[in-house]
Amino acid sequence: TMDKFRMIFQFLQSNQESFMNGICGIMALASAQMYSAFDFNCPCLPGYNAAYSMGILLAPPLVLFLLGLVMNNNVSMLAEEWKRPPGHRAKDPAVLRYMFCSMAQRALIAPVVWVAVTLLDGKCFLCAFCTAVPVTALGNGSLVPGLPAPELARLLARVPCPEIYDGDWLLAREVAVRYLRCISQALGWSFVLLTTLLAFVVRSVRPCFTQAAFLKSKYWSHYIDIERKLFDETCTEHAKAFAKVCIQQFFEAMNHDLELGHAHGALATAPASKAAPIPPDGGEEEREKLRGITDQGTMNRLLTSWHKCKPPLRLGREETLMGNGWAGGGPRPLRKEVATYFSKV
Repeated sequence: TMDKFRMIFQFLQSNQESFMNGICGIMALASAQMYSAFDFNCPCLPGYNAAYSMGILLAPPLVLFLLGLVMNNNVSMLAEEWKRPPGHRAKDPAVLRYMFCSMAQRALIAPVVWVAVTLLDGKCFLCAFCTAVPVTALGNGSLVPGLPAPELARLLARVPCPEIYDGDWLLAREVAVRYLRCISQALGWSFVLLTTLLAFVVRSVRPCFTQAAFLKSKYWSHYIDIERKLFDETCTEHAKAFAKVCIQQFFEAMNHDLELGHAHGALATAPASKAAPIPPDGGEEEREKLRGITDQGTMNRLLTSWHKCKPPLRLGREETLMGNGWAGGGPRPLRKEVATYFSKV
């Protein structure tokens, strides 16, 4: 069972982009289902209808957007890359923008679905703008001049609530509802069309005009992700080897103390004999994985150095790099390599 879970986890790690797309799709479907299960109750009061409707229209998308960012594994990587000290590797703003845009595009799917479904349903728009219905054009306009403004607003605010609406003598409720829902659905389809066109432009057209910059940002974004995973794997491997060698040394020390205790107890009845040597350490493979880091202080300094001064992105360079670690420097003179051969005589 553990092997199956491990295989599934490795598959999700290797297909992280597809996995995150699936999560965003599930969140989009969940947002639509949440709206269908939500019981919308308009307060039907002039001072509260607009506030209630705007809260329903904007608050859930904000929550869904934040959830989309939290569920993305790259949000911590972006924060770490943004706040880390430059050291030998300067931070590239284009890479940070690419990482944020990639996360934001996925996190915006569920909020967009919520707003689109809300506008297409029309209840929220009806509650928010029922007091703005043109009564003179849709109802009995001759009675409007004789009504005070607060009384007119009170009557129109009750349009979303059929059980308490009492203004049919002024404006038929069904006429106002159909008028406002028609506008809401028109806005909803316009919103869907605009977001679809914007997504098409961002995903398809933009890389064609900035292909070189797009490829650079994409490459170094993938590099940061892979480097972080490899560093975590190396630290995990080192921690396992460190723990194993530490435990082995503890048991060997306890065994040695027990042998010394038995030897002291046998001195009174038996002649002195040479103590058995301590067996050599059996974890040679684990010691190789330690890579020379064999104490807590050294490991802490290594982790601090990795955070404050990551190695420059130039392979095969011995001297300390100056300036931007993302960009390559000038040409270097070729180094002469001398090979020495030994033969057995």
